Amino acid sequence: MEGKDLFLMVEAISNEKNISKESVFESLEEALAVATKKQNNIDANVQIDRKTGKFSTFRQWMVIADGENFVDDDGTEFDAELHIHAKDANGVAVDDFVCKPIPTEEFGRIAAQIVKQVIIQKVREIEREVIVEDYTQRVGEVIMATVKRVDRGNVYVDMGGVDGMIPKFDLIPNESIRKNDRLRAYIKEVKSSPRGAQIFLSRTAPEMMIELFEMEVPEISEGVIEIMGASRDPGLRAKLAVKAKDKRLDPIGSCIGMRGARVQAVSNELNGERVDIILWDEDPVQFVINAMAPAEVSSIVIDEDKNSMDIAVEDDQLALAIGRGGQNIKLASRLTHWKLNVMSVSESDNKQAQENQKISDKLAEQLGVDSEVAAVLVDEGFGNIDDVADADATSLETIEEFDASMVEEMQARASDAQLVQAFGDADSFEVLTGVEGVDEDLARALIKADIVTVDNLAELSIDELLDIRNLDKELASTVIMTARENEGWFK
Repeated sequence: MEGKDLFLMVEAISNEKNISKESVFESLEEALAVATKKQNNIDANVQIDRKTGKFSTFRQWMVIADGENFVDDDGTEFDAELHIHAKDANGVAVDDFVCKPIPTEEFGRIAAQIVKQVIIQKVREIEREVIVEDYTQRVGEVIMATVKRVDRGNVYVDMGGVDGMIPKFDLIPNESIRKNDRLRAYIKEVKSSPRGAQIFLSRTAPEMMIELFEMEVPEISEGVIEIMGASRDPGLRAKLAVKAKDKRLDPIGSCIGMRGARVQAVSNELNGERVDIILWDEDPVQFVINAMAPAEVSSIVIDEDKNSMDIAVEDDQLALAIGRGGQNIKLASRLTHWKLNVMSVSESDNKQAQENQKISDKLAEQLGVDSEVAAVLVDEGFGNIDDVADADATSLETIEEFDASMVEEMQARASDAQLVQAFGDADSFEVLTGVEGVDEDLARALIKADIVTVDNLAELSIDELLDIRNLDKELASTVIMTARENEGWFK
């Protein structure tokens, strides 16, 4: 093949497959080297001059250490046709090659077929790498695709010469999709496989909804309005949290658009999914109140250790707060990253009364006073021995029926109880941190929840441990199983 014809062929392959000319040259060199090796049973290297198109072929021997019982990567033992010892290599380093120019082969039909197969294989590999690299950089984009076929619930699409797949669990439930339909999808993941690049798309990811709003709302793409989070029940309902960097701007109104045009455009793309636009707030309690809309919240009790909030609503708001199938509370919880428990005002009052009773009983036991005195202390905001011991005596004396001598006695008992508790907590802390997976923060949370021994820890369920502290579920399981093993449960 003349140089001119070679360059025309390389350029044609490069343009057709969208790969570099250098990659095509390297593939051709490798293909010719493979054919030369098979035809002559030697190790060969072929080089093509990038300016003239001239072929140069070299026979090569791999340099190995003297006296080594050599076995190649493919299991081939020392062969004088393929290998050479370092002492005979004229200073060429071990693992390098001694090369000798040889005439370039005129290949027969079989060798030419080998060249063709190797070139096709190498070009496919390079093409796959180019696609993987290109679409890996595009992960997170929403693209338009055309449906090629639907098979076993999975949708296979054409993204402009490149194939992708939307797995059935990434499709909006009950959405009707047919061949040749055009739809938008979110690039979720890109993988390289022997069969080619695998591009996985999604229509259920919250990120897709965020991208759609960025397309529809100029204020978001310009950075004037910021999307702070999103949660979806695909095809049914979603919540989007937004905030404006300019206080004069209404972020909710901007996202809804004139007569709801902007939010409706997004909803239509998501098969009619209803989207609630929520105002983000840096105060987590206010953010939760906003996220619970349209339900009106009466009160909230927050537990930072458990990362949870108990939300109380009036009876006529309870169904609205929970939503159909728990939809509203579930989306609000995902959006705010808090575990939300919704209940009626009466249920909240009962729960609070029970909590106060537990606190009161514990305080009564520690101070050696009757339950009525302990209940009065709790009602006045003195819920533990630290509150009592560290309080200003005059603040306690202002409580009805509490005189100076009574306050002095209670504070002395509280100080003694603090000392006893400190010794007990120190012992428990040492014991609990001895369990693999229990760090210092978890140990403190366990002690605060009256889990003071390994046996106490072993008796917990995973959900009970997660209620005490927000952990990874797998870690919680490991901690409990380790505690049970330490306590001899499996002997």
